[in-house]
Amino acid sequence: MGRVVGKGLLLFLILNIVFALWYPMSSMGRVSAYNRLFRGRQRLPYADNPQKAYNLSLFNLEAMFASHELAGASKQEDEYRVLVIGDSSTWGFLLSADDTLAAELNELDAVLPDGRVVRAYNLGYPVMSLTKDLLLLSYIMQYEPDLIVWSFTLESFPRDKQLFPALLQHNPQPVLELINNYQLDIDVNDVEWERPGFWDRTIVGARRALADLLRLQLYGVLWAATGIDQDIPETYTPRMEDLPEDDGFHNLEPPVLDAEDLALDVLAAGVEMAGDVPVLLINEPMFISQGENSDIRYNFYYPRWAYDDYRQILGELSEQNNWNYLDLWDIVSNTEFTNSAVHLSQRGSAQFAQRVLDAVIEAADR
Repeated sequence: MGRVVGKGLLLFLILNIVFALWYPMSSMGRVSAYNRLFRGRQRLPYADNPQKAYNLSLFNLEAMFASHELAGASKQEDEYRVLVIGDSSTWGFLLSADDTLAAELNELDAVLPDGRVVRAYNLGYPVMSLTKDLLLLSYIMQYEPDLIVWSFTLESFPRDKQLFPALLQHNPQPVLELINNYQLDIDVNDVEWERPGFWDRTIVGARRALADLLRLQLYGVLWAATGIDQDIPETYTPRMEDLPEDDGFHNLEPPVLDAEDLALDVLAAGVEMAGDVPVLLINEPMFISQGENSDIRYNFYYPRWAYDDYRQILGELSEQNNWNYLDLWDIVSNTEFTNSAVHLSQRGSAQFAQRVLDAVIEAADR
């Protein structure tokens, strides 16, 4: 019995060492039951309450994309493929997967003059950061897009927000490659990158990441059966109407917002990365308060001076660079925002989608 136990422990030790040296987490992430045994997800996996959402947040990019419906969708000859990236508003916080911007675009059943059908895919992901969007864009280019729709708001532009998302901190290698390849003005010195040591790369050390890969597959069965991928509460705290008497924005002070304060180089890198694929840049809708101190701030996020300067800077830069830019900051009714100044209701999402579709059709005709 002692020899059996000893051999078992030795074999387990050897397996852990081999696993740590090989560390096949990316390869394992590509192995997925989604789009094979059951349908792929309509948006990238993300959840605060996995048990109720039949979903979870993880940091394995390969597994995230393998679970998405895009990974199992061969591009058809009559398809005009639109990939939509952005923040939690694009992902669809407090919205079902069928009510997001991409889903509402598909509901419009648009057909281009050349006969191609507009088919949109939701590749948004929560947490505001242009660099997070750029990382996801670097992954989705392999899926043969005809158009990239990049929806954003000012909160994604401050320099101190660029490496804030945990998704970036857990994927240092591709993020640093993007920063170096596009010479982005991003300070990486103060970031606590999650770099696994040798022990963390063993089977024992990586047990949480391995469990997440398995849980993602198990939740897929429930997702496919119910269509639920988010725990949407019956009640929530609505977006703030009465605002603090404060005109600050991050660590910046009025009266002027400078272009250097914003990660405009990341936006330019995304357009460059897309190459011959056109990019539609959209300043997304936001709630405009009419309550207390609304003469100082538009909403919880933005003082008026900062947001007005941001719109002017982005408009001028888009014109200089001949970017296809659409400013839709005020096109959705105030009643159609939910728990945040940028999270839309289903009706708000539909209003937004109609305006975006007009721009998509125009971009396809260029």
